[in-house]
Amino acid sequence: MNVADAMTPRSEVVTVEIPGTRADVLEYLQERKFSSVPIIKQTDDGEQFRGLVSRESLIEQPDEDQLALLIEETPTVTADASIEHVAAVMAAEEARRVPVVDGKLEGIVTVTDVIRAIATGNADGDTDVGELARRYVNCVYAGTPLPVAEQELFHADVPYGVVLDDDGETCGMITEVDIIDVARVVEGEAQTGDSMAGDDDDWKWESIKAVGSRYMPTRNVEIPAKPVREFMTADLVTIGERRTAREAAQMMIEEDVEQIPLVSGDQLVGIVRDMDLLEGL
Repeated sequence: MNVADAMTPRSEVVTVEIPGTRADVLEYLQERKFSSVPIIKQTDDGEQFRGLVSRESLIEQPDEDQLALLIEETPTVTADASIEHVAAVMAAEEARRVPVVDGKLEGIVTVTDVIRAIATGNADGDTDVGELARRYVNCVYAGTPLPVAEQELFHADVPYGVVLDDDGETCGMITEVDIIDVARVVEGEAQTGDSMAGDDDDWKWESIKAVGSRYMPTRNVEIPAKPVREFMTADLVTIGERRTAREAAQMMIEEDVEQIPLVSGDQLVGIVRDMDLLEGL
Protein backbone atom coordinates (compact mmCIF):
# COMPACT_ATOMS: atom_id res chain seq x y z
CA MET A 1 0.00 0.00 0.00
CA ASN A 2 1.29 3.43 -0.92
CA VAL A 3 0.80 6.78 0.78
CA ALA A 4 -1.49 7.84 -2.07
CA ASP A 5 -3.97 5.15 -1.03
CA ALA A 6 -4.11 6.29 2.61
CA MET A 7 -3.62 10.06 2.60
CA THR A 8 -6.13 12.89 2.61
CA PRO A 9 -5.73 14.39 -0.90
CA ARG A 10 -4.82 18.03 -1.52
CA SER A 11 -8.39 18.84 -2.60
CA GLU A 12 -9.56 18.03 0.92
CA VAL A 13 -6.65 19.55 2.86
CA VAL A 14 -7.25 22.94 4.46
CA THR A 15 -4.29 25.27 4.00
CA VAL A 16 -3.42 28.85 4.89
CA GLU A 17 -1.39 31.19 2.68
CA ILE A 18 1.41 33.51 3.66
CA PRO A 19 1.67 36.37 4.25
CA GLY A 20 -0.87 35.97 7.02
CA THR A 21 -1.38 36.08 10.77
CA ARG A 22 -1.97 33.60 13.59
CA ALA A 23 -5.68 34.47 13.41
CA ASP A 24 -5.84 32.89 9.93
CA VAL A 25 -4.69 29.56 11.37
CA LEU A 26 -6.64 29.92 14.60
CA GLU A 27 -9.88 29.95 12.65
CA TYR A 28 -9.32 26.39 11.45
CA LEU A 29 -7.93 25.13 14.74
CA GLN A 30 -11.08 26.42 16.44
CA GLU A 31 -13.72 25.28 13.99
CA ARG A 32 -12.27 21.96 12.85
CA LYS A 33 -10.13 20.97 15.84
CA PHE A 34 -7.06 20.38 13.65
CA SER A 35 -3.74 19.88 15.43
CA SER A 36 -1.84 21.74 12.69
CA VAL A 37 -2.40 23.48 9.37
CA PRO A 38 -0.17 23.32 6.26
CA ILE A 39 1.13 26.70 5.10
CA ILE A 40 1.57 27.51 1.42
CA LYS A 41 2.79 30.49 -0.60
CA GLN A 42 1.64 31.45 -4.07
CA THR A 43 4.57 32.24 -6.36
CA ASP A 44 5.10 32.85 -10.06
CA ASP A 45 5.91 29.16 -10.31
CA GLY A 46 2.71 28.14 -8.56
CA GLU A 47 1.89 26.95 -5.06
CA GLN A 48 4.80 26.16 -2.74
CA PHE A 49 4.56 24.25 0.53
CA ARG A 50 6.36 26.06 3.36
CA GLY A 51 5.66 23.96 6.48
CA LEU A 52 3.11 23.51 9.27
CA VAL A 53 1.78 25.78 11.99
CA SER A 54 0.59 23.77 14.97
CA ARG A 55 -1.42 24.54 18.08
CA GLU A 56 1.77 23.97 20.05
CA SER A 57 3.56 26.66 18.05
CA LEU A 58 0.78 29.15 18.76
CA ILE A 59 0.83 28.36 22.47
CA GLU A 60 4.61 28.49 22.82
CA GLN A 61 4.82 31.81 20.93
CA PRO A 62 1.75 33.70 22.17
CA ASP A 63 3.08 37.13 21.21
CA GLU A 64 4.09 36.23 17.64
CA ASP A 65 1.47 37.29 15.10
CA GLN A 66 3.29 36.78 11.79
CA LEU A 67 2.43 33.44 10.26
CA ALA A 68 5.78 33.07 8.53
CA LEU A 69 7.56 33.14 11.91
CA LEU A 70 5.29 30.45 13.37
CA ILE A 71 6.03 27.88 10.67
CA GLU A 72 7.69 24.65 11.79
CA GLU A 73 9.88 22.55 9.54
CA THR A 74 8.45 19.09 9.12
CA PRO A 75 9.44 15.86 7.36
CA THR A 76 7.62 15.12 4.13
CA VAL A 77 7.00 12.09 1.94
CA THR A 78 5.85 11.55 -1.62
CA ALA A 79 2.59 9.95 -2.69
CA ASP A 80 4.36 6.91 -4.17
CA ALA A 81 6.17 6.16 -0.90
CA SER A 82 5.13 3.00 0.89
CA ILE A 83 3.16 2.94 4.12
CA GLU A 84 6.20 1.29 5.67
CA HIS A 85 8.37 4.24 4.67
CA VAL A 86 6.04 6.88 6.09
CA ALA A 87 5.70 4.81 9.27
CA ALA A 88 9.49 4.86 9.63
CA VAL A 89 9.55 8.64 9.11
CA MET A 90 6.84 9.15 11.72
CA ALA A 91 8.61 6.94 14.23
CA ALA A 92 12.00 8.58 13.68
CA GLU A 93 10.71 12.14 13.77
CA GLU A 94 7.89 11.55 16.30
CA ALA A 95 5.57 13.18 13.76
CA ARG A 96 1.87 12.37 13.85
CA ARG A 97 1.06 14.21 10.62
CA VAL A 98 3.31 14.16 7.57
CA PRO A 99 2.67 16.36 4.52
CA VAL A 100 2.80 14.61 1.15
CA VAL A 101 4.92 16.81 -1.10
CA ASP A 102 6.32 16.34 -4.60
CA GLY A 103 7.19 19.84 -5.73
CA LYS A 104 3.89 20.96 -4.26
CA LEU A 105 1.54 19.83 -1.49
CA GLU A 106 -0.37 16.73 -2.57
CA GLY A 107 -1.99 15.70 0.70
CA ILE A 108 -1.54 14.78 4.36
CA VAL A 109 -0.97 11.34 5.91
CA THR A 110 -1.48 10.76 9.64
CA VAL A 111 -0.67 8.14 12.25
CA THR A 112 -4.34 7.19 12.21
CA ASP A 113 -4.11 6.54 8.47
CA VAL A 114 -1.25 4.12 9.08
CA ILE A 115 -3.07 2.45 11.99
CA ARG A 116 -6.13 2.05 9.78
CA ALA A 117 -3.97 0.42 7.09
CA ILE A 118 -2.67 -2.05 9.68
CA ALA A 119 -6.19 -2.70 10.97
CA THR A 120 -7.58 -3.44 7.50
CA GLY A 121 -4.73 -5.69 6.43
CA ASN A 122 -3.19 -3.22 3.99
CA ALA A 123 0.00 -3.14 6.06
CA ASP A 124 1.79 -5.79 8.06
CA GLY A 125 0.09 -6.44 11.36
CA ASP A 126 1.30 -9.93 12.22
CA THR A 127 3.85 -8.97 14.88
CA ASP A 128 2.88 -9.92 18.41
CA VAL A 129 1.89 -6.77 20.22
CA GLY A 130 4.01 -7.89 23.19
CA GLU A 131 7.12 -7.31 21.04
CA LEU A 132 6.11 -3.72 20.31
CA ALA A 133 4.73 -2.58 23.66
CA ARG A 134 6.62 -0.40 26.09
CA ARG A 135 7.30 -2.01 29.45
CA TYR A 136 7.45 1.32 31.24
CA VAL A 137 3.90 2.29 32.22
CA ASN A 138 2.94 5.65 33.66
CA CYS A 139 0.46 5.08 36.50
CA VAL A 140 -1.63 7.42 38.62
CA TYR A 141 -3.46 6.66 41.87
CA ALA A 142 -7.26 6.98 41.61
CA GLY A 143 -7.35 9.24 44.67
CA THR A 144 -4.76 11.68 43.37
CA PRO A 145 -6.09 15.25 42.98
CA LEU A 146 -6.42 16.00 39.27
CA PRO A 147 -3.96 18.95 39.31
CA VAL A 148 -1.30 16.64 40.78
CA ALA A 149 -2.08 13.97 38.18
CA GLU A 150 -1.65 16.55 35.42
CA GLN A 151 1.80 17.36 36.74
CA GLU A 152 2.64 13.66 36.91
CA LEU A 153 1.76 13.32 33.22
CA PHE A 154 3.84 16.41 32.46
CA HIS A 155 6.95 15.16 34.26
CA ALA A 156 6.58 11.65 32.80
CA ASP A 157 6.36 13.26 29.34
CA VAL A 158 3.43 11.07 28.27
CA PRO A 159 -0.22 11.98 27.54
CA TYR A 160 -1.78 9.25 29.69
CA GLY A 161 -1.82 7.60 33.08
CA VAL A 162 -3.13 4.12 33.86
CA VAL A 163 -5.20 4.56 37.02
CA LEU A 164 -4.65 2.25 40.01
CA ASP A 165 -7.11 1.72 42.85
CA ASP A 166 -6.47 1.26 46.59
CA ASP A 167 -5.33 -2.31 45.98
CA GLY A 168 -2.93 -1.39 43.20
CA GLU A 169 -5.24 -2.85 40.55
CA THR A 170 -5.92 -1.09 37.26
CA CYS A 171 -9.29 0.64 37.24
CA GLY A 172 -9.17 3.16 34.42
CA MET A 173 -7.22 5.57 32.25
CA ILE A 174 -6.72 9.32 32.49
CA THR A 175 -5.42 11.32 29.52
CA GLU A 176 -4.50 14.92 28.81
CA VAL A 177 -7.70 15.27 26.84
CA ASP A 178 -9.74 14.21 29.89
CA ILE A 179 -7.99 16.90 31.93
CA ILE A 180 -8.42 19.57 29.28
CA ASP A 181 -12.14 18.79 29.13
CA VAL A 182 -12.57 20.04 32.69
CA ALA A 183 -9.79 22.64 32.85
CA ARG A 184 -10.75 26.30 33.01
CA VAL A 185 -8.59 29.01 31.49
CA VAL A 186 -7.85 31.84 33.92
CA GLU A 187 -7.37 35.03 31.95
CA GLY A 188 -5.68 38.30 32.80
CA GLU A 189 -2.07 37.20 32.33
CA ALA A 190 -0.30 39.89 30.35
CA GLN A 191 2.19 37.48 28.82
CA THR A 192 -0.48 35.36 27.17
CA GLY A 193 -0.82 37.89 24.36
CA ASP A 194 -3.87 39.47 22.76
CA SER A 195 -4.46 36.55 20.43
CA MET A 196 -5.02 34.02 23.20
CA ALA A 197 -8.47 33.22 24.54
CA GLY A 198 -10.27 35.88 26.52
CA ASP A 199 -13.54 35.72 28.38
CA ASP A 200 -15.44 36.60 25.20
CA ASP A 201 -13.43 34.45 22.81
CA ASP A 202 -14.52 31.10 21.40
CA TRP A 203 -11.05 29.54 21.45
CA LYS A 204 -11.05 27.68 24.75
CA TRP A 205 -9.54 24.37 25.78
CA GLU A 206 -11.66 22.43 23.29
CA SER A 207 -9.63 23.86 20.43
CA ILE A 208 -6.20 22.75 21.69
CA LYS A 209 -6.87 19.06 22.24
CA ALA A 210 -4.50 16.46 20.94
CA VAL A 211 -1.50 18.73 20.62
CA GLY A 212 0.65 15.74 21.46
CA SER A 213 3.05 17.52 23.78
CA ARG A 214 3.21 19.24 27.13
CA TYR A 215 1.17 22.40 26.83
CA MET A 216 -0.73 22.85 30.11
CA PRO A 217 2.12 24.39 32.11
CA THR A 218 2.40 27.12 29.45
CA ARG A 219 -1.11 28.36 30.26
CA ASN A 220 -2.68 29.85 33.34
CA VAL A 221 -5.40 27.30 34.08
CA GLU A 222 -7.46 25.99 36.93
CA ILE A 223 -7.97 22.23 37.17
CA PRO A 224 -10.60 20.83 39.55
CA ALA A 225 -8.93 19.56 42.74
CA LYS A 226 -11.05 16.42 42.78
CA PRO A 227 -9.71 12.85 42.59
CA VAL A 228 -8.73 11.28 39.30
CA ARG A 229 -11.43 8.60 39.69
CA GLU A 230 -14.08 11.24 38.95
CA PHE A 231 -12.61 12.07 35.54
CA MET A 232 -11.01 8.84 34.29
CA THR A 233 -12.34 6.42 31.69
CA ALA A 234 -13.39 3.46 33.80
CA ASP A 235 -14.17 1.00 31.02
CA LEU A 236 -10.56 0.16 30.34
CA VAL A 237 -9.74 -1.65 27.11
CA THR A 238 -6.74 -4.01 27.44
CA ILE A 239 -4.86 -6.39 25.19
CA GLY A 240 -2.80 -9.54 25.77
CA GLU A 241 0.83 -10.03 24.77
CA ARG A 242 0.11 -12.72 22.17
CA ARG A 243 -2.42 -10.66 20.27
CA THR A 244 -1.23 -9.12 17.02
CA ALA A 245 -0.51 -5.56 16.01
CA ARG A 246 -3.47 -5.81 13.64
CA GLU A 247 -5.81 -6.65 16.50
CA ALA A 248 -4.41 -3.76 18.52
CA ALA A 249 -4.88 -1.42 15.55
CA GLN A 250 -8.48 -2.57 15.14
CA MET A 251 -9.15 -1.89 18.82
CA MET A 252 -7.62 1.58 18.57
CA ILE A 253 -9.80 2.46 15.59
CA GLU A 254 -12.96 1.02 17.13
CA GLU A 255 -12.43 2.56 20.57
CA ASP A 256 -10.91 5.82 19.29
CA VAL A 257 -7.89 5.55 21.61
CA GLU A 258 -4.17 6.08 21.12
CA GLN A 259 -2.88 3.64 23.75
CA ILE A 260 -3.97 0.30 25.20
CA PRO A 261 -2.63 -1.29 28.41
CA LEU A 262 -0.87 -4.62 27.89
CA VAL A 263 -1.82 -7.38 30.32
CA SER A 264 -0.66 -10.88 31.15
CA GLY A 265 -3.55 -12.56 32.91
CA ASP A 266 -4.71 -9.96 35.39
CA GLN A 267 -1.35 -8.23 35.60
CA LEU A 268 -0.47 -4.94 33.91
CA VAL A 269 2.83 -5.53 32.09
CA GLY A 270 3.12 -2.71 29.57
CA ILE A 271 1.43 -0.22 27.29
CA VAL A 272 1.11 -0.20 23.53
CA ARG A 273 0.67 3.18 21.84
CA ASP A 274 -0.29 3.81 18.26
CA MET A 275 3.24 5.00 17.46
CA ASP A 276 4.57 1.67 18.80
CA LEU A 277 2.65 -0.23 16.14
CA LEU A 278 4.61 1.62 13.47
CA GLU A 279 7.73 -0.21 14.64
CA GLY A 280 6.25 -3.47 13.40
CA LEU A 281 6.20 -2.33 9.77
